[in-house]
Amino acid sequence: MRPAGLAPRKARDDNGRDEAVQPPAFAAVILTLPDLRAALKPGQRLLGLDPGTKTIGVAVTDVALMIASPHAALKRAKLAVNAAEIRALAHKQDAGGLVIGLPLSMDGTLGPAAQSARDWARALSEATALPAALWDERLSSAAVNRFLIGEADLSRARRAELVDRMAAAYMLQAALDASGTFGENRPA
Repeated sequence: MRPAGLAPRKARDDNGRDEAVQPPAFAAVILTLPDLRAALKPGQRLLGLDPGTKTIGVAVTDVALMIASPHAALKRAKLAVNAAEIRALAHKQDAGGLVIGLPLSMDGTLGPAAQSARDWARALSEATALPAALWDERLSSAAVNRFLIGEADLSRARRAELVDRMAAAYMLQAALDASGTFGENRPA
């Protein structure tokens, strides 16, 4: 479905003839977290994504949008591959939106990593046809690693298996706690 106001535009093909160029079927939508929550249908969940250079941590909320749980870690690949995996997870979990980690600089500014994450979030939103919100993920992996070392006493290899999905849950839980009233999206 084409968003309102986007009509096909004209372009010239290789032979100089006019041809219609269709706009994307879904324009990338980056919302504030309260707007993203408000856009969900009753009972829909959110997926939390913590994109790293090698893996993407994935977490999922419950239907009441109160609790974030670690779900999976996807191998970082081309956008189309990751988008297909995330779209399939969203469909399976009945998720209506994405909360994507934004690695702000320690002073809260947008550095190169944060700009890259914003660009990736826009492209992913368009590729999955899911609206997205960005959330500060500073130190989420560090906090999870401290917990896994100190409290869970896990080996380095076992921590490596868990840290990405747990960091996604940590970030998503912080977003849920800061953004809404408990139970506002309870199933009907």
